Amino acid sequence: MIDVDAGGVVEFTQALVRIPSTNDPGRRERAAADLVAARMREWGWEPVVYEVAPDRPNVVAVVEGGGGPGPTLMFEGHTDVVTEGDLSTWTVDPFGAEIRDGRLWGRGSADMKSGLAATLYATRALQLAGPFPGRIKVCALADEEGLMLGAHHFVSEGLTADVDGAIVAEPEAGEICAVAKGALRLRVDLTGKMAHGAMPQHGRNPIPALGTLLVALAALQEELQARHPAHEHLGEVYVTPTVLHAGAEAQVNVIPAVASLFVDVRTIPGVEHKTVADRVAVLASAVEGITAEVSVLVDRPPVDVPTSDPVVAALAAAHRAVTGQEPVYGGVPGSTDGTVLTHWGGIPSVVYGPGGKWIAHQADEYVEVAEIVRCTRVFAEAARRFLHRDF
Repeated sequence: MIDVDAGGVVEFTQALVRIPSTNDPGRRERAAADLVAARMREWGWEPVVYEVAPDRPNVVAVVEGGGGPGPTLMFEGHTDVVTEGDLSTWTVDPFGAEIRDGRLWGRGSADMKSGLAATLYATRALQLAGPFPGRIKVCALADEEGLMLGAHHFVSEGLTADVDGAIVAEPEAGEICAVAKGALRLRVDLTGKMAHGAMPQHGRNPIPALGTLLVALAALQEELQARHPAHEHLGEVYVTPTVLHAGAEAQVNVIPAVASLFVDVRTIPGVEHKTVADRVAVLASAVEGITAEVSVLVDRPPVDVPTSDPVVAALAAAHRAVTGQEPVYGGVPGSTDGTVLTHWGGIPSVVYGPGGKWIAHQADEYVEVAEIVRCTRVFAEAARRFLHRDF
């Protein structure tokens, strides 16, 4: 096995967790990105910093193997984390990075600063182990927890053109996830005519139309689930109304002109997002006298990379070699930067990293220290196998 700096990767994870690089105005990713870039420079790498948005940089370093021509592997992690939320729900300092009971505690410890640290230290370990063919592109991107601006910027800059496969270091509890659920978020605006509540015959109330649409969306979900049986790793298709807006408390006696509905659609491979959006538009237009407008807010198609793809096969072989156990395949319940890299960048991606699959975004977030080190070893071995085509 490739020798990794176990103490170093844990300490670097702690340093990252102590930086509150939350995805909200005022804190952002700048300091975390600076720390990543500084560590890269200490190792003689030459990171390039791309300004995606104010205080929201991407950091990208290309590490040449020195062993002749070969493929390019991308390691990807993000520097932003969700906010800590209500501090009263935490029993530890969310940015203290305390190690206790074999666990490293804090916001972003699992999602995904330990994974990001593991990609850096795995690449450094492989570099120190001797020449290897091809190269590794180590990427710390911004805004995964929001609109994935960092990943979209990475693609738009053409930085995926030379990449043959990507490992995304999100927490998956040891599972190899080559499939990920899609996310389609829609806004539906229904417009009628304002009127006095005492004279509704002079108006056109969009709220009952909204109710009709809600019933129709429930039927659409049943139809989609019948047409697309549950995926073994991703489960069912869901069409979920999440936000309603109509009228105002200060004017209970007024029929509003507009009612709005937000819908979160979660899809599995085989479901076409445009078909779903078009269907919602038809359903929204079903009430006479009410006009409907459907806007697509987020469009992240599902990811379905074959387990035979080299990047997945190399990771599976590495997991087997390091842990002595057969890999368990799973699916990402949400979407990751890998969704952008695969769908828009054309890169086969697989998700695997330290931390529990369900611990992300919760109070008292933690990652097992031993898992950080184990994943670093797996990443180093996966890179070696991918670049040498030894899987």
